[in-house]
Amino acid sequence: QVQLVESGGGLVQAGGSLRLSCAASGRTSSTYPMGWFRQAPGKEREFVIAISWSGDSIFYADSVKGRFTISKDNAKNTVYLQMNSLKPEDTAIYYCAARRGRQARTQTYEYDYWGQGTQVTVSS
Repeated sequence: QVQLVESGGGLVQAGGSLRLSCAASGRTSSTYPMGWFRQAPGKEREFVIAISWSGDSIFYADSVKGRFTISKDNAKNTVYLQMNSLKPEDTAIYYCAARRGRQARTQTYEYDYWGQGTQVTVSS
C-alpha cells in the first residue's frame, strides 16, 4: 500500500506561481509513475500532467503545456508540480496519484493510489 500526501496549495493571483508537493510513504521501495489530476466544482476529475517511473517521459494536458512542469525526487519519494502563469480556470482541487508499473498514463482509472487533494484557487 502507498499513501500520498499533497501540500502547497493556496490562493494566488492570476499570473502567479505555486509549487505542489506529493510525498509518498508505505511500500515505496519501488518508485512509481506519478500523475497530477484536478477537479473543479461541478466538473469531473481531469488529467493535468504525469511522469514515468524513470522520469524520462512526461505527458501534459494541452491546457497546461508551457506553464506547468513535473519533477520527481525518487530518493525523497516526492513528486512536484510547478505551476506558473496561473489562470482562474486552474482553480481546482489538485490530486496526486501513483500507479504500479513504469509508464505514465493519463486516465484516472489507470492509477492505483490517490492523495486527499489540495485546493488551488487563482483569483482574477
